[in-house]
Amino acid sequence: MGTIGEVHGRGDVFDPNCPTRVILDRIGDKWTVLAVLLLRNGPRRFTELRSGIGSVAPKVLTQTLRRLERDGLVTREVFAEVPPRVVYSLTPMGESLIKPINAITEWAEEHMPAITNAQQQYDATT
Repeated sequence: MGTIGEVHGRGDVFDPNCPTRVILDRIGDKWTVLAVLLLRNGPRRFTELRSGIGSVAPKVLTQTLRRLERDGLVTREVFAEVPPRVVYSLTPMGESLIKPINAITEWAEEHMPAITNAQQQYDATT
């Protein structure tokens, strides 16, 4: 018997043992979303990503980029220079995330005032 993907042709997010849940966790992570948003316009160095994202610890950004590289969403290219230059880029699969991430980002920005208001009203009554 093969893996879930081999047997069913795709994942099943409602199956507790399906790796799809790990993927959803990864692409739903705020650091992943922000990294993809910055990389959508082309390759970036680590320092560019860190300053563009803001308030992310270097260790957390490194872990995020390594996971994205492992998942096949980002490539890491090291140039033999002194000091070494490292550039991150989206792979074609990573680029396929741009449209859904843009949609979610636009939704969040559009609805932020209403959600903030709802939170304030809720907090005032609890």
